[in-house]
Parts: sequence; C-alpha cells; structure tokens
Amino acid sequence: MNFRAVASIYRFEMARFFRTLFQSFISPVISTSLYFVVFGAAIGSRIDQVEGVSYGAFIVPGLIMLSVMTQALSNASFGIYFPKFIGTIYELLSAPVNFLEVVAGYVGAAATKALFIGLVILATSALFVDLTIMHPFAMLMFMVLTCVSFALFGFIIGIWAKNFEQLQLVPLLVVTPLVFLGGSFYSISMLPPIWQKITLFNPVVYLISGFRWSFFGMADVPIGLSLLAIGGFLFLCLAVIWLIFRTGWRIRN
Repeated sequence: MNFRAVASIYRFEMARFFRTLFQSFISPVISTSLYFVVFGAAIGSRIDQVEGVSYGAFIVPGLIMLSVMTQALSNASFGIYFPKFIGTIYELLSAPVNFLEVVAGYVGAAATKALFIGLVILATSALFVDLTIMHPFAMLMFMVLTCVSFALFGFIIGIWAKNFEQLQLVPLLVVTPLVFLGGSFYSISMLPPIWQKITLFNPVVYLISGFRWSFFGMADVPIGLSLLAIGGFLFLCLAVIWLIFRTGWRIRN
C-alpha cells in the first residue's frame, strides 16, 4: 500500500473542503434548524411521542442519516468525476498507484466530510431537544459505515456519470426519496400493515432503523439485519469498483 499516494489524494480532496469550511459548517446547522422548526414544531405539536420518545428527539437519527448519505454520495461522486471532466484522471491512472489507493484517498476524504457534517448536525440537534444516546459506540460505528458505504456508492456514480446532470440524478431521484420513505421522520409501525411490508423492500429502512436503535434502543427491524444490510452494501460497492478498474469501464475510454 502506497500510503504517500493515499495521503496526497486525501489531502487534495480535504483542501477543497476546508476552503469552504464556513459554508460547509453553517449550511447543515441552518438546514437542521429548519427541519426542527417544520417537523418538530408543526408536526411535533400533533404527535407528542413515538414509542415513548418525544417526536423532536425521534427525528434526530433520520436527520443525521439523510445528511450523511447525501453528503457522502455527492462529495465522492464529484471528487472522481471532476478529474474525468478536466482530463487529469489519466495522470492518476499512469501513476504507480493501484485502484485500492485511489479509492482509499477519494472515498476516505468523502467519508470524513460526511462524518463531520453528521457530528455537526448531532451537536445542533442537542440544542433543540434533550438527547440521550444509549449505545454511543454503536452509533459511531453505524455513522462511519454509512459514510464509507455511500462514499463508495458515490464513487461509482462519479465514474458512471457522463455529465453534471447525471451526477445529480441518483442522489435527487433515488437516494433522497428512499431516505424520506425509509422511516426518517416516522416509525414504519405507524403505517398500515400492507405498507409496512412494502417499506421493508426499501434498503434505507435497515440503515435508519439500526442507527435509531443506537440512540433509543428500539428498532423497526432486527439490529442484525441492519448490520447485514450495511455490510452487504459496502462489499457490493467494493466489488463493483474492483470490476470497474479491472475493465477500465468509463475510465480509460
């Protein structure tokens, strides 16, 4: 493993993040505050508690996962797409680095940015609601795994995309709706029985359920299934990236 190459790619990507640190810090704080105003005040006044947890606290894991998934995906996809767009990816491919080092640099930086945003939102949420984390290590593990797996997914999207429109297609039309329909702001037990069964086909349900379990000790699906889902998604993304670099699909041509 060429750690100098990994560190160089990582530092380059993180430098772009730190140039807009104020914007990266303020934006999630404002967005989280607006979510609490809209969902916490408007809906929370009608829904007092969900399974013994105040509604304001109940939506915190969903808010964090929504931002972490979208941020990891968008940062990783743009990070690898931009070298393709300006042609500098050929310099990277001709350098003495293998695909693991390239992926570690880009995905590591994207996951770090998403993790930072998630922690900022968690700190902001604590200003609005009384929040207790029952399993802090499990919470951090779920957040890190989500950051890494969706950064890998974003890396695949960045290689697949041929223009900036395609770059935004999957996050806006696929990931965000799945997160909203995956129990981010409600428990799937509140749905009619038929919709509860349909919702279980949404893979995001398992991620949000496991993450919420780390906060409150309750989950819509067994915690083992949540770990299996996120682990399987991570390894699937790794396998696809390995195949992309092995064949050169949309990289060398």
